[in-house]
Amino acid sequence: MDILKTKMARTWMICGLLAAAPLMVHAAVPETAAAPATNVSFKPADVMAITEKVGAYQIATLAAGWIPPKASWDTPDPKGWVQGALFVGLTDMADHSDNPIYKDLILARGEANKWELGKRVYHADDHVIGQSYLWAVKHGASADKLKPMRATFDSILTKPSDVTLIYPAEGDANCTDRWCWCDALFMAPATWIGLSQATGDPRYAAFAKKEFWATYDVLYDKDEKLFYRDARFFERRGPNGEKVFWSRGDGWVFAGLARILEVLPVDDPDRPRFVALYKEMAAKIKSIQLATGYWAPSLLADPKTALPETSGTAFYTYGLAWGVRNGTLDRAEYEPAIRKGWSALVAAVHPDGKLGYVQPVSDRPDNVGYDDTQFYGVGAFLLAGTAVADLKLK
Repeated sequence: MDILKTKMARTWMICGLLAAAPLMVHAAVPETAAAPATNVSFKPADVMAITEKVGAYQIATLAAGWIPPKASWDTPDPKGWVQGALFVGLTDMADHSDNPIYKDLILARGEANKWELGKRVYHADDHVIGQSYLWAVKHGASADKLKPMRATFDSILTKPSDVTLIYPAEGDANCTDRWCWCDALFMAPATWIGLSQATGDPRYAAFAKKEFWATYDVLYDKDEKLFYRDARFFERRGPNGEKVFWSRGDGWVFAGLARILEVLPVDDPDRPRFVALYKEMAAKIKSIQLATGYWAPSLLADPKTALPETSGTAFYTYGLAWGVRNGTLDRAEYEPAIRKGWSALVAAVHPDGKLGYVQPVSDRPDNVGYDDTQFYGVGAFLLAGTAVADLKLK
């Protein structure tokens, strides 16, 4: 056990050093012209086959204890957001695949975690793993498994944070006791709203909706129809004077909206407002897709120098496909973008199932290459694959 702890500590130290490396807001020139695959089959069985391949690769590496290069210090955390986002994707795989490994893995992770959230009580990143717990209870696990999560959320409701939603200075993380960065809108709201659905207690959903719209009021650019990653980016501009909107950041939000609408009751008074925001973002997202099918790491950057990137692309492909499947988006209008996005994602899959072009952990657009992969990018890919399969394209 001491040897294991030593190895884990060494891994976390290395990951922390990597995460502390300087970040570039814009990459100058793509390292390769990543074209979308031209022979992609959109038949559900074929879509699921490559999605299973990517899932199998990631599960094998997870079981082996492998940590991707350029990972953050918290990547090994079984309750943290990096793996938590992967487990959100695994829940959709469990709903779509005959392979029992997905359900087994979700249940095993819950047991190993004692069904607890992460240690940071207020931090949204430590809430996302709860979405897999909710899935487990919905699919047969005892409702008692939700007690630790309820205890955590009840403690927040008893003493909600009133910190600012504005980053007061570079690197100041005090505001993360609330949802002051756009990634949080994927991590937490669907967990809170889902807990209301599972327990019948409306307080959790009420809190989530209040905090979501508070974040919207601060970070949403109503002219560009996109979210800033956080308040530090309000005045930042790219090399051509464009505003800086991070692809994965807005991907977190767009996919998060789909997850919210999945669990929000159809008669909820806030639902029309969520749908309106989702549709507004969908139109913008479709309009800025690159000719390659990817979305650029910096969404409004010059397309001629934009790198391919799969975590944002997967979240957008998922979100658009989800909307077409349930009738929120018009199929004829959005299907071409979904096809282009999925073709681009397939082109990024290595022969062994490794998903490439996943921008490493960051808070802004950054360099990314074919060999870059991370757990959360695979989680997004699994969401995209299952959603595309649901469309039953030919």
